[in-house]
Amino acid sequence: MKRIYDTPSNEDGARFLVDRLWPRGLSKDKAGLTAWLKTVSPSNALRKRLHGDAIGWDEFVSAYVAELQGEAAQEELETIRKAASKGRVTLLFASKQTERNNATVLRDYLMKQD
Repeated sequence: MKRIYDTPSNEDGARFLVDRLWPRGLSKDKAGLTAWLKTVSPSNALRKRLHGDAIGWDEFVSAYVAELQGEAAQEELETIRKAASKGRVTLLFASKQTERNNATVLRDYLMKQD
């Protein structure tokens, strides 16, 4: 995992942006993405509830994991799994919060699936 604003590295392997919104001030050329996987990011409604302090972190995690069970999310998760079977994968996020963001939840979810 790393912030999308960090410089891409050859060591990143496949680079997947897992945010629903494109990061501000970053060109798509400089992002160096393998793919932008919007469907594995939290829904707009869930994202707004978290950022509006309508729900706490634990409730967000539970709701986000439930969203990851959906068919569309599972298809994009398979893209990540296939890339991981071939080498390193880096999940990219825009948040300044490096410990509590959707990418950390997604990483933990994927690790539990293996």
